[in-house]
Amino acid sequence: MIVIHAQNFASGDRNVISRDGTSIAYLTVGDGPAVIVIPGVLSMADDYTAFARALGEHFTVHTIERRGRGKSGPQGDDYSILRECEDVLALQAETGASFLVGHSYGGLVALEVARNSAVFRKIAVYEPGVSIDGSMPTAWMPEYEKDLAEHRSVDAFVAFTLAVAPPRIGRIPRWVMKLSVLALVRFSGMYRQMLTLLPQNLREWQEIARLDGSCENYRDISAEVFLMSGAKSDSLAVSLANARLAAILPRSATKEFPGLDHFGIERTAPREVAKAVSVWFLQE
Repeated sequence: MIVIHAQNFASGDRNVISRDGTSIAYLTVGDGPAVIVIPGVLSMADDYTAFARALGEHFTVHTIERRGRGKSGPQGDDYSILRECEDVLALQAETGASFLVGHSYGGLVALEVARNSAVFRKIAVYEPGVSIDGSMPTAWMPEYEKDLAEHRSVDAFVAFTLAVAPPRIGRIPRWVMKLSVLALVRFSGMYRQMLTLLPQNLREWQEIARLDGSCENYRDISAEVFLMSGAKSDSLAVSLANARLAAILPRSATKEFPGLDHFGIERTAPREVAKAVSVWFLQE
């Protein structure tokens, strides 16, 4: 694989060229052994700035801008999680990273990378998007896809949120949720960004669905894996995935953060999660 590196001096970000020729941007902060961070769905590299800076107190942290986002190239007509894995390996070849962090869908990407390559010594995943016998819901997809085709992005977002959120949120009436989302989109740049990523989100969840029930493949992972979750996520899918992964992975450790939810690593308490990851990575 040929990897080309370039520096964008205006914005301070960098890029590598992945195996299929797609340009993949990434952000770098810190000093020390190299770590790659893989964001989740509906998120971009900038959303992990606080986590990366905290982790950067001990490591050089490279947060990948996954394809279909920001200054990275498009997902491509032949998109699959394999393309995501190739992107991560291109960045690893550039940086020499031996540590990998993945959140949500990014955690699924990290596990898929690790089962096909031994370049990473340690991997930390926060609530990876691993579906166990249909545990990750998919019934929302046809309605969501129809809404996107009809340019009703808020309706698509509401359908997705009500389907995958914890039960306390999933019970909110649809019209109330829609009014809430409309208000959030008006006043929050984060929610406006999410709406732009809805098509990418669908293709990524299609990969989650395709890989449902394939977690036995992770017996082949030689790296040590740190399985993290938030007690406030209130998700049967997360609990089931972490229990099954802990039983399957040859070498793993687990940690549950009592006060955190699914977004603990990204928004709720990034420094707390970064501290735990730093300690685990530095252990021999």
